[in-house]
Amino acid sequence: MSKREEAALVPEMVAKVKRSEKRLRPGDDELQKRAQVLSRELFAGLARPTSVRWSEAMKQRWGSCTLDDGSIRISSRLLGMPRYVLDYVLVHELAHLLEAAHSERFYELEGRFGQSQRAVGFLEGWQSAQGGTMDLSDI
Repeated sequence: MSKREEAALVPEMVAKVKRSEKRLRPGDDELQKRAQVLSRELFAGLARPTSVRWSEAMKQRWGSCTLDDGSIRISSRLLGMPRYVLDYVLVHELAHLLEAAHSERFYELEGRFGQSQRAVGFLEGWQSAQGGTMDLSDI
């Protein structure tokens, strides 16, 4: 390939990679919409977060929910992970909007997501591969 051909091809390839990354890295709006879909499907729309956003600062948890204001934060470490893993963390946090404690009712709500165990297994494997020992009992 000549330098001229390469120079013509590079911008096209960069644009293609950026489009691909955008699909793998949804923004806060897409995250909010996904949470709304999951709430409708699993909780009859009763879990209504005021905001759902990515957090670069979250290093100890995969997600968190502030009951006082209904906001959900999702660790940006989940970017690029399988969708069912992200969905599981969203469902976990949505369930907290309906039941604050990790009670029997909470686990019933969380269990409505059919891939919970698979997602927890993925996160445990990922953490082990990273040398981490984070407790997944509180996502």
